Amino acid sequence: MKHFKLFSLILSIFIGIRGFSQDKNIPIENSQKDSLMIRKIYHEALENGKAYGDLRELCKNIGNRLSGSVGADMAIDWGYEKLQSYGFDKVYLQEVMVPHWERGTKEKGYFKSGKGKTQPVNILALGGSIGTDGILSGEVVMFKSLEEFKAASNEQVEGRIVFLAERMNQKNINTFRSYSESGKIRWEGPIIAGEKKAKGYIMRSLSLSENDFPNTGVMRYKEGVKKVPSAAISTNDATRIEKLINEGKIITFFYEMNCKTYPDKKSNNVIGEITGVKYPDNIITVGGHLDSWDVGEGAHDDGVGIVHSMDAVRILKKLNYQPQNTIRVVFFMNEENGNRGGKKYAKEAKLSGQNHIYAIESDAGGFTPRGFTIDGQNKQAQLLKSFAPLFEPYFIHYLEKGFGGVDINPLKNEFDNIALFGFAPDSQRYFDIHHNENDVFENINKRELHLGVGAIASLIYLLDSRY
Repeated sequence: MKHFKLFSLILSIFIGIRGFSQDKNIPIENSQKDSLMIRKIYHEALENGKAYGDLRELCKNIGNRLSGSVGADMAIDWGYEKLQSYGFDKVYLQEVMVPHWERGTKEKGYFKSGKGKTQPVNILALGGSIGTDGILSGEVVMFKSLEEFKAASNEQVEGRIVFLAERMNQKNINTFRSYSESGKIRWEGPIIAGEKKAKGYIMRSLSLSENDFPNTGVMRYKEGVKKVPSAAISTNDATRIEKLINEGKIITFFYEMNCKTYPDKKSNNVIGEITGVKYPDNIITVGGHLDSWDVGEGAHDDGVGIVHSMDAVRILKKLNYQPQNTIRVVFFMNEENGNRGGKKYAKEAKLSGQNHIYAIESDAGGFTPRGFTIDGQNKQAQLLKSFAPLFEPYFIHYLEKGFGGVDINPLKNEFDNIALFGFAPDSQRYFDIHHNENDVFENINKRELHLGVGAIASLIYLLDSRY
């Protein structure tokens, strides 16, 4: 029996190696080498990973970090010191001017239904909104979709408070697709409300669950169009109001917000490098955004991306891996309400004369890894798919064309042949915490976080060694 078990083990290893070697005619010895390296990466991530502890520091010692805030300034110092402590060859700051918007005192909102009692709601100003200058009140006019709102006459809207009740699409398995489809109600809704001379604008939060936590996020105004105070209410509150209006009730809504926009403020991206031993002018960028919204602690969005990137490169360094190309970790500033950090980085990258070959972004949360998306040429997509036999033992099966990330996306405008990779974890729970008070360290699972580190470190290794 013992001999049979030993034979079975040897046979399974041989079959695994044969499977690796068949892909893209990679020699067996290279597949063995890659497989062993990835196993070492995962061992280090799962047994000795630093990401969870570093994320605790960022969330609990600093907290939320909206661009222009003291929290953002503290996070820049923290990131600079962390990268230095992990022995990066070079650590530096890249100056960038960012918007400065402050929420002010906590928002208050409630509604009345005819002669019914006052009913409080959970409400958050949308990022960039003007304040209400005291309590703003008005009769509610409801629209069930953005398209219905666009088609409404000015007479239906003027002088009223618009309530956009559109729900995120439950039918999509990829929840980010639902977010992309419904995100327009936050970006375009306030502009349409201004064009139709509404008094105010409130929307159902962008969440797939029914809960009491409103989700904030950036909104837009249009030059020459009336600015209206704009906010999101929780999905539970939105459902209550929608039900009453559908029953024919007249709703009067009241809310107060003291938010204000200040002049742009000087800030920084934080950058650390491990110099390539063969092609030092070739750059592989890996990063996330250091800023967060001013509610919760910015744990999943995007403290995770920061510690994913930093710990992935730390692990490669710990394993004495010498990259062929320069590996650059970037903590981008201002993804949430302007993407100034990503745009500045891309412009400086072009001006530097260096060759940016790949960029990887983690900005989809710290849940269980499912794979990566790629925004690039067909041959680059095929390269990613060629990693499937190496990734399958770690259940990273999703390797498809898609979006790379907001911060790294401007690099496409500067480098024709660059490939952008987006870390793709399980997305089912993400919009329960996205941009709301639930995005705290306590909602991070250590093992899931460190599995993400292993996945990203493995991708960096494979991309670097294949170039």
